[in-house]
Amino acid sequence: MLSRAWSKVGSVGFFPLVLIVLVGMNLVILCLQIVLGDFPISVNDAFKAVAGIGNERYDLVVNRFRFPRALVGFLVGAGLALSGVILQGITRNPLASPGVIGLNSGAALLTVSAIILVPAFPVALLPFAAFLGAFLAAALSYMLAWRRGLSAVRLVLVGVSISASAGAFVTFLLTFSDIYDAKRAVVWMTGSIYGRSWEHFWPLLPWLLVLFPLLMLLGKQLDVIQLGDELAKGLGSRLERSRGILLLISVSLAGASVAMAGTIGFVGLMAPHISRYLVGAASRRLMPTAALIGGMIVMLADLLGRTLLRPMEIPCGILIAMIGAPYMIYLLYKKRNM
Repeated sequence: MLSRAWSKVGSVGFFPLVLIVLVGMNLVILCLQIVLGDFPISVNDAFKAVAGIGNERYDLVVNRFRFPRALVGFLVGAGLALSGVILQGITRNPLASPGVIGLNSGAALLTVSAIILVPAFPVALLPFAAFLGAFLAAALSYMLAWRRGLSAVRLVLVGVSISASAGAFVTFLLTFSDIYDAKRAVVWMTGSIYGRSWEHFWPLLPWLLVLFPLLMLLGKQLDVIQLGDELAKGLGSRLERSRGILLLISVSLAGASVAMAGTIGFVGLMAPHISRYLVGAASRRLMPTAALIGGMIVMLADLLGRTLLRPMEIPCGILIAMIGAPYMIYLLYKKRNM
């Protein structure tokens, strides 16, 4: 009762306050990302470096390594969270996430294949391999799930099958590969924003700048889809076209994010659920809230991964999975007892 009451109140009156608090929390974590590390920097020196008026040593640490890395983490988290919002909406499945239609597995399969089968494959091209793998997996899921229309249930089942098949091929490749190549592949598969710089930030930024406003415009269509196929068609919605467009946006956001950071899981599952609790289920409130929460999750996980066991670094994908897996078990238990 208390949860439902809060969701109802938060979905209306508290939405601006929730956004302000989340923006503030993201800024605090961003600041901590910049000042903390093996080479601590004061807040004052960090601000001077970001503004371009700091000394050369601080400028190198802040603007070459820490600042762009944190921004890439935020964009990756926001992209995965928005992708999760879409998938949970069009499948009407609260457990859906970018991995549900095989995106992560498809990206992992093509990337691991490139690393192991082509030892001289340029590292700079690995994101493109991941992006292509995610799109191919999504296209295959869509085609196999289509039967006189797209069934949300079939899409989920096909996605799970594709994920399992791709995972089996990845395991096969790792088993018979050189130990050095296998280590490189496993590091990418855990999900990390280690070494990310402005060269990764600028290619990723346009995806969010273009697709997020488009997604906000399609928010009402996503709300209608969640009412059910028959009711949506009765309200005049062009269901298949809307679902196809939304799925394409979801794949684009997840594919771009996975391409830059590897297979970080559970962000697309957790962020929409937390957002739904805070602001309700209306898509136009849910989307910006989920984007801020997703970005915050990845930035915070990366900060903890850099600082907990310094100088050793834990990939942020591992820390997120340590929280996300129990959270998914909790959701399954909660759904069973509803």
